Amino acid sequence: MKDFSKWLIILGMITVIIGFLLNIFSDKLGWFGRLPGDIQLGSKNVRFYFPITTLIIINLVIFFIMRLITWLK
Repeated sequence: MKDFSKWLIILGMITVIIGFLLNIFSDKLGWFGRLPGDIQLGSKNVRFYFPITTLIIINLVIFFIMRLITWLK
């Protein structure tokens, strides 16, 4: 159980750091979330946004980071 709580705290700290960095560099990352393939539908009162391409890129980055971590162990 201690192992799980340690990883949960580390994940929380990583999330805070990523959020902080995204807040600082938001003007330089304006293209992120508006890539070709991101679905944006809307009408007068309703807006639907599904960033499929952005999610795929984030997924690939996380995948390669995890593979690198397991390779270094």
